[in-house]
Order: sequence, then structure tokens, then C-alpha cells
Amino acid sequence: MNVTYHGHSVVQIETQGTTIFIDPFLTGNPVADIAAADVKADVILLTHGHGDHVGDTVEIAKRNNSLVIASAELCDWLSWQGVRTHAMSIGGASWFDFGRVKLTQAFHSSSYTDHKTKTIIYTGMPTGILFTAENKTIYHAGDTGLFSDMKLIGELDQIDLAFLPIGDRHTMGPQDAALAAEWLKAKAVVPVHYNTFPFFKQDPYDFAELLEPGVGKVLHPGDRLQL
Repeated sequence: MNVTYHGHSVVQIETQGTTIFIDPFLTGNPVADIAAADVKADVILLTHGHGDHVGDTVEIAKRNNSLVIASAELCDWLSWQGVRTHAMSIGGASWFDFGRVKLTQAFHSSSYTDHKTKTIIYTGMPTGILFTAENKTIYHAGDTGLFSDMKLIGELDQIDLAFLPIGDRHTMGPQDAALAAEWLKAKAVVPVHYNTFPFFKQDPYDFAELLEPGVGKVLHPGDRLQL
């Protein structure tokens, strides 16, 4: 299994002939290393409905006939735009030929904002994602604050790789994310959701120093890990 980071919270997973994108926010993402027009995705996993996570989902999914997996309300909204979806809810898991997807809770918000009409559309509960394939488990926390049930997630799942936000203001900051890493007991932790915009500037290497030796993995856009 190959895992590539594309900046912000965008993660690409390649497993068993399937290409999966998590939260493909590329257009308007100043740190992204790829363009939405170049993405070939079989599956898209979404943590919540904010624009910096849904991003280019509709364009990518319609062009590739990608299957989009997300919360029920977010899937309804995307299906109205002609996207093929598979709706799920927190605590539930689904099995596919490419692996297992389970949604976890996350403490954040989830909505689509139309600034022209000044309308906010509710898109369901925000989630984290547990993805398992090839006997490896990846946890993408989405946007979240620290919550104590991360201990339970770490107890129930042997996490090989975790993506945790460290930007602060809208998500965990480095100190809280370091505690989350301890509770999750992940073998490797990659910081995400930082330095995309000035209001959540962080030093990822300082964060990595807060973790057990060898656990923190700082990836720059385009960097790849093999699990």
C-alpha cells in the first residue's frame, strides 16, 4: 500500500489496484502539489462538508465515476449533483473489494456555505475515517478537537498510520494532537491541516519532537510512504 500526502488534509492511498483520495481540496489550495484535473480516483472518502475538504470532489468524481463515501447528509447533497455515493454514519463500517471503511466521531462542524446567497447547508456530522486494507489500518482524524474516545479508537484498532490536524484555531493544536497520538498508539503519525493559510501556521518538526522517537513523520506535498 502506498500513501501520498498532497498538502492540507489531502491523502492519496493506492491499494490492490484502487486509487483512493481523502478530502481532495486541490483548487485554491496554495500548498497542493497536483491539480484536480490530473487526479484519477476510483474512490473518494470525505470527513465532512467544509469546502477545504470536499474541495474538488464533484469534478473529480463525475469525471472518473468515482464512488464517494461520506456521511448520509453529505452523500445526499453530492448525489443531487450527479455524484455516485455510498452513505454511512458514525460507528458503522462497510466492506468493499478494496478494503474496509469505518467512520468515527470527530468534534468539529460540517456544512457547505454559499457566500453568494448567504446560505449554509448542513452536511451531517463531521467524522474521522478508519481505512483498512492489506492488513494495515490508516486513521484520518479529519478536522477535530481532542476527545477522550481517541483512547478507545486506539484500543479497538491497531493503527499503522494516523493523520492528525495540528493547525489550532479550528482543530487540535500541536500539544493536543501529541496527546491524541499517545492515546491512539499509532505506529506512525503525520501532521496535517497546517500552514495552508496564515491563520494556522505551525512547525511540523516541533510537533514531531513531542512524539515518541520515530513516530512523527513529516511529509511535504508529494511525499510518499509505503506501508
